[in-house]
Formats: sequence, C-alpha cells, structure tokens
Amino acid sequence: MPTRDVDVLLIGGGVASVRCARALRRRGFTGSVLLVGEETSIPYNRPPLSKELLRGEGPVELTWAEQPEWYARQRVELSLGIAVTDLDAARSRASLADGTLVRFGQCLIATGASPRVPPVPGAEHAMLLRTVLDGQAIRARALTGGRAVVIGGGFIGVEVAASLAAVGMRVTMLEMAAGLWGGALGPAISAWAAEVLQEGGVSVRLETGATRLDADAVWVGDERLPADLLVAGVGVSPRVELAEELVVDDGIVVDERRQTSAAGTFAAGDVARFSGRRVEHWHAAREGGEAAAFGMLGLDPPAARAPWVFSEFAGQQLDVVGWAPMADDLVVKQDGRLVAYLRDGVVAQLAVINAAVPVEAARSFVEREPGLDALASLTEAAGG
Repeated sequence: MPTRDVDVLLIGGGVASVRCARALRRRGFTGSVLLVGEETSIPYNRPPLSKELLRGEGPVELTWAEQPEWYARQRVELSLGIAVTDLDAARSRASLADGTLVRFGQCLIATGASPRVPPVPGAEHAMLLRTVLDGQAIRARALTGGRAVVIGGGFIGVEVAASLAAVGMRVTMLEMAAGLWGGALGPAISAWAAEVLQEGGVSVRLETGATRLDADAVWVGDERLPADLLVAGVGVSPRVELAEELVVDDGIVVDERRQTSAAGTFAAGDVARFSGRRVEHWHAAREGGEAAAFGMLGLDPPAARAPWVFSEFAGQQLDVVGWAPMADDLVVKQDGRLVAYLRDGVVAQLAVINAAVPVEAARSFVEREPGLDALASLTEAAGG
C-alpha cells in the first residue's frame, strides 16, 4: 500500500476546500496541501449549474473556483477522480480508493451533500442536479419546444424550472407545500415568485405531489403529465459517511473554528453543522472553509456572519439573509420587495427582492438582532 504524508488534507473538490487552501496561503502557511476530490473536474462553484450553465450562457470554465494555474502557483496539489474511502481522525489517516494511505497533520472534511431521490415509484427516471456533469446532461436534453416537469419548488427547483423555460421548454413545476420553498419564506415571497415563474412560461402547481414517474411522464394520481425531461430538486442529505467517529447531528457538528469533535479534523460546507444549523449555500461553504483555515493555524476566525442565500431566476434576484425557520411573525415592506421575519420580537431574517436593500446592509442589520422598530432606518437608508 503506497503511503504519503501531507500537512493538510482537504477532502472534497468544492469551494470550501479551495477557500481553506487560499486562506492558509494568505496567512503564510508553507506546508504541503493536498486536495482530494471524487470528481474529475477541477473545483468549481455550484450556483451557476442551475442558472448560466443550464441556460448555455457560457463555457464550463466560468464555474471554476480558481484557474488551473492557481493551484500550481499556490502549491496546492490536486488529486481528482479519486474518493476517500475511510477516515481515521484519531490516527490522522485517510485511505483513498486507489489504495493510497495518506497521513496528515490536519484535515478538512468538505464532502458536501447528495441530492435526495423523490420517494415515489419510478424515481430513477428523474434527473438530479448536483454536479457539472449533471448540469451538462440536463442541458443536453433541454430541447426547445419540449415538455419538462420539475419536481420540487425549493431553490434548485425554482431555478431549474426558470432556466428550462428560458431555453424554450414548456415547464410544469410541482410543489407539495402550499407555497414555494416549502412555504418557509411566507406567502408574499411565494406569490411573487410564482407570478414571475408563470410569466416566464412555468406552470406552477402548489399542493401537488407526484405519485409515480415513468420514463416519459409524471403521474399525479390519475393525471398523466407527459414529459420529455424530468428533473427533481427535493433537497439534499449531508455526506457524513467519513464521520463515523465524529459527533454528527444533521451534519458534522463543528465549533466556531469549524473543528469537529476530533482535534485536527475540521468540516465546512454543506456537510457541516455550525451554530445549530446547516446552511446549504455557497457563502456558507466559502466562509466555513476560511474559518477552518484560521482554526488550523490556531487563530481566531473572523466573526461569524449572518447566513446569506441568494437566488436568480427569470431575470429576478432574491437574497435571504439570516435564519428564522420558526418565525412567529412576518412584516412586508417596500411594496412587497422586503419581508422581515420576526422571532420573539427580533428581526431574525430578511428576504430582499431585486436589491431593494443592499445585501451587505441587510446582513449587518440582521447581525445586530434588531427589533421591528429599527426596520424603518433600514428601509429609509435604502430609499424606501
């Protein structure tokens, strides 16, 4: 069995690993860094997969997190197309699928998440979107004039439906909840998005779930919806297979430095649960990877920011800042372009349409944990 030693092992070829490597080098770390990724592609950003890539608006290279020469310049070794099959955090060892044993000083687990399969018969007929190859496969089947059914009205479902309609498909989107995003963003945002989608050529059907999938159709009870393309976006599950000896609770539990329950082993991105929540978005992966680098260096990381999720569909922009899954009140401002989510009298989350409020201002506002009376100052500053 070939054996090698590295100072830092990065498991996962996404933005969390790249940002960790970048932060290490910027802070003067000179040790060896090895990034191991299952995919053959160099690390890339996922947000464009459901937007620009699916609409064919540019080459795949535009998704890259860094250009190929950056890795050589920063002395970050890439080992792509190889899975890590076992992680022994206590002994600082990892086994690769090619038989290599890697002994490391410190390690980042950034394995991301896997898309869930719809829990209905025939689910294998639905295409899932998680990787560049997934996006390219869906794009190849997105024929002008064809019929598509998108199962799920969350961020991926909304963006995919809008992108397929933009390339000329006739799209029907099914969402089981009474509102888009599972109703989590409230009726005002859901109604706005549904109207935008319908104007863009997407038939939005709420409180409607698929009961069976065929190769060329989706069934809703006795109703058959013909489809040339089926895409499902019904959530993801964190990939915690390597975390058997770590504390796991809907993701690998980490502290403010993104360190796991094992010294020297860190986690970031979709697989990590920080501050009681797991945020499945680019900003969380980027900031988590950077915080892990600080932790590896024994430094205090930058202050944690309020979560920020962004979406773009049908020419519209939606930014959701903060975290309020159990909001007890919603307040709509600026002609519906700003929604505040209150929890125990505190504005815990904002949903902002088309930059009605600058996102940095919204993020800083939420971080102060303000009361509702402070919202007037935010909207006045934004010209509302």
